[in-house]
Amino acid sequence: MKRRPTLPAALAAACLLLSGCLEVEQYPPWRNSQYDGKPDNLQHQALFHHDRLAWMGTIINRNQLQNEYNRTRP
Repeated sequence: MKRRPTLPAALAAACLLLSGCLEVEQYPPWRNSQYDGKPDNLQHQALFHHDRLAWMGTIINRNQLQNEYNRTRP
């Protein structure tokens, strides 16, 4: 006599059908512009009193001080 594997096939089919029901939301709520937190200030707004030019000067100066080609002597 041959035995039919009906129980494992039925369990596999039930697992496949139920796996679609357990789908969770993939995107956070702020993706749909529903974020209720406070707005973050940009660096030049928070530290340099809205002076973007002074902020850029500070960043360029910091980058030049970290440049290895300028620090070494040929």
